[in-house]
Amino acid sequence: MRKLQKGFSLIELLIVVAIILIIAAIAIPNLLRSRMAANEASAVGSLRTINTAEVTFSTTYPTIGFTNLANLGGAASSCAGSTFASSTAACLIDDVLATAAVKSGYNFSATAGSGAPAVTYISLGVPSVNGQSGQRAFCSDQSGVIRFNAGGTACTSTDSAL
Repeated sequence: MRKLQKGFSLIELLIVVAIILIIAAIAIPNLLRSRMAANEASAVGSLRTINTAEVTFSTTYPTIGFTNLANLGGAASSCAGSTFASSTAACLIDDVLATAAVKSGYNFSATAGSGAPAVTYISLGVPSVNGQSGQRAFCSDQSGVIRFNAGGTACTSTDSAL
């Protein structure tokens, strides 16, 4: 009587591993492209939020005009409860975005123009790692038009609008 062998042969296991590697080689680049596209969409949404906050700030504080990114936010403790917003902590955007930290793979900044009241500002979102967290840089100014630069390192008011 023959003895039955249990399990898989080495060839069968190698074929399964090879199939898994082929599927991974196809899926991983698509996953990375999808994540970059999601980060870029989040960056555009964040710039829209900054634009709205800048207009609200300049309307609320007409003697100051537009302001820097840090003044648009405020710590959670200063924005909650009975504490009132001020021109240095307006509580218009969340603190993650206001502190110019990395949000969804992008670094954000907003700088007001000179003068009192400031009648101009520029907001900028650049990928924290160009080519990995995002491909394009985005910017906006007092016109409210969001622009992009395909290079991903800088963006100006002369770049193409979305």
